[in-house]
Amino acid sequence: MEDIVVTYFREAIVIICYASVPALLTALIIGFGVSFLQAATQIQEQTLSYVPKIMAVFLILMLTFSWMMQLFVGFTEKILKNFYVLIG
Repeated sequence: MEDIVVTYFREAIVIICYASVPALLTALIIGFGVSFLQAATQIQEQTLSYVPKIMAVFLILMLTFSWMMQLFVGFTEKILKNFYVLIG
């Protein structure tokens, strides 16, 4: 029983990592681009990097939402089916 819980916990962490990659990678790329632009133009406004990051991450989350939900729903169905087998 403990092995099953550890296996599902490990799989849940991997799925969460997969689902967070698009948003984190987008924020990293946009942040790097804005920082490069700030360094090139010597504009040192601290809040300049937040708006493009928020907009880009929001857009990526909208575009990848169905894929993320497929991951989460598939994992939830797998857990519930195996839970039913263990209990029943």
